[in-house]
Amino acid sequence: MLAGCATGAGDAATATPDPSTASAASGAVAPTGPSRAPGGRTPEGTLLVADFGGDTVTFVDPGRDGSGKGGGPIASVKAGTAPYGLVVGEDGRAWVATAEGVAVVDTRKRTRLALVPYETESGPVTTGEYRGGGMGIALAPDGKHVYVGVNVPGGDGTVEVIDTATREVTGTAPVGRRPFDVDVSPDGREVYATDHDSFDVTAVDVRSLETRRMEVAPYGTQGGLGSWLKPHYAVVRPEDGTLLLPFEGERLAVLDPRTGEVTVEPMTANTHQHGAALAPDGTLLVVGTGPIGADDEDASLTVRGPEGEERLVPLDGPHEDVTVSKDGRTAYVTGGFTREGYWNGVTVVDLADAKSEPVRLKAGNRPLGIAIL
Repeated sequence: MLAGCATGAGDAATATPDPSTASAASGAVAPTGPSRAPGGRTPEGTLLVADFGGDTVTFVDPGRDGSGKGGGPIASVKAGTAPYGLVVGEDGRAWVATAEGVAVVDTRKRTRLALVPYETESGPVTTGEYRGGGMGIALAPDGKHVYVGVNVPGGDGTVEVIDTATREVTGTAPVGRRPFDVDVSPDGREVYATDHDSFDVTAVDVRSLETRRMEVAPYGTQGGLGSWLKPHYAVVRPEDGTLLLPFEGERLAVLDPRTGEVTVEPMTANTHQHGAALAPDGTLLVVGTGPIGADDEDASLTVRGPEGEERLVPLDGPHEDVTVSKDGRTAYVTGGFTREGYWNGVTVVDLADAKSEPVRLKAGNRPLGIAIL
């Protein structure tokens, strides 16, 4: 049986930069169209996406007032093979989980500063959903460490700790299979790896690197690797430190990492779900990728209020991850998707106006991870 969220088809062809438009010193790759920010520093509010279908990250103008209208790619910078997740610090450095290592990108000058290799042996550098290397990635609240989940095909993964000052791996901790997502507790004392293929979340003590595994399987584990009903992405609720893990647009697993206890709340989208994010007011955003089973609904974005009330925003085809503007008014949903059916862009959703239509914005090459600069 197929393991998890894939059809078995190969990835789209990766983007190959034209040597005549690339800078060997910076790794910068010129965009295919005219640049919207040809010189100077990257404007605040620019989107940054990880190009899972290539070896770059792409900077994207979000359009007028962040609405997507009139926006488009600004430039791309070489990161490493098949970038997956990314996170950006207050200093403007982006940390990008690729198949080769963690790329460090200066987002203000749009240059790659370094590529930090993994200590975990994850096999040959490849592309595709099941490639080895970095997946989920998170930054400590104080910005001093980055935590990256490293997938080891056919086995358990690890979380590697990177010192952001020295850009070196300072420790590793064993976690479950395919750490799709990595999150940090509000106090910075624990890191949580969402282990897709082992139906659990691994908590890592950041000082001792001791671990404990907590099963999160509201449908059970029947079917093993062949089951679709596994955890993908999580968000940490800041007020109480609980983890919210959506499943299939039907069940929201609420994990208390202090006790390992899981409670389940109903959801309404009835579609396979991946990326998740929290708005400043506590609204939960969840990406519905589209049908897996015959009775599933089409792709959507769930907008779930703090009291559990939900509305669904239809999406045109599969999407993967989501982020939200600082004012909580706009969501940006990447169209890259780990399976087939993806598209090279971002859907912009006006959260403040329920009657508005989503705007499709060209962005990157199979974009997965996303951040707002």
